[in-house]
Amino acid sequence: MAACPRCHEPNPDNARFCSACGNPLGAAGTPPLELRKTVTVLFCDLTGSTSFGERQDPEQLRHVLSRYYEESRAVLERHGGQVEKFIGDAVMAVFGIPVLHEDDALRALRAALELRAAFATLSDELERSFGVRIEARIGVNTGEVIAGDPIRGHPLVAGDAVNVAQRLETAAPPGEILIGEETYRLSRQAVRVVAMEPLELKGKRDPVVAYRLLEVTPGTATPPRRLDSPMVGRERELSILQDSFARSVSEASCHLFTILGPAGVGKSRLVAEALH
Repeated sequence: MAACPRCHEPNPDNARFCSACGNPLGAAGTPPLELRKTVTVLFCDLTGSTSFGERQDPEQLRHVLSRYYEESRAVLERHGGQVEKFIGDAVMAVFGIPVLHEDDALRALRAALELRAAFATLSDELERSFGVRIEARIGVNTGEVIAGDPIRGHPLVAGDAVNVAQRLETAAPPGEILIGEETYRLSRQAVRVVAMEPLELKGKRDPVVAYRLLEVTPGTATPPRRLDSPMVGRERELSILQDSFARSVSEASCHLFTILGPAGVGKSRLVAEALH
C-alpha cells in the first residue's frame, strides 16, 4: 500500500489518484509547494492569561496550559481540523487542509462550540486542583488563502482570512464565539446567531460584518444545496451522459461513469441535472 504524500491515506500500489483527497500519486504526482484554497480558520485564546501567569508558579502554569492544549487538539482534530500552531495561550486551526470538505465551515463551528463546553469542564477540574478557572474566546473566519505543504515543512496558510479570524477572536467577549460573514453564509441553514454591529478591526480599512454564534442545530449535516439557479458551462458533460444513457437503453447494456473533481466544482449538481 502506498501512502498519499499529502494526506497520508493508504492507497493500492497501482492507484493513480488518492482515494481520500484526489491527489495524483506516483512520480508525476508530487504535490505543489503552494496551493490556493478556500478554508475556514479558527483562533482560540485564553482571556486574562497574562495576569494569571503572573500569579501562578511556572510549573502550575505549564500544567494548566498543557491541559488546555490537549483538550484543544483533541476537539479540533475530532472535527477534522488541522492544528497549525500554539502561540503562548493561543491556538490556530484550519479546516480544509490537507483535505477539503464541503462542510468545513460547519465543522469549524461545531468544534468551536465543543471547545467552549470542554473549557468549562476543564475549568471546573482546574479549580478543584489549583483554585483557578480559565475562559476562552474564539474567532472563526472563512476565505481564500495560500496553503503550503505541511509535509515539506512549509508554512501552512497565509492570507487575509487568517488575519480576520485572529481579529474576530480578539474582539470576542470572554466565553463568546464570533464568526465572519462568509462562514455564516456557508452554514446559515444550520446555525443560530446574533448579528453584531460591524466591527472596526485593526488593519481593516472597512468595518467587518460579524455574528455571535449561539448554536448549531443538532443532527444537521451538510446544509442542503439550492439547485434552483440555472446550471451553465456543463453542456458538454451533460451531452456525454445523455448520449451514453441513450446508447445504454438502445443496446440494453450498462455504462459506468466516475465523476472526479475537487470539492465545490459541481459534481453533485451535474449528477442531479443528468438524472432530471
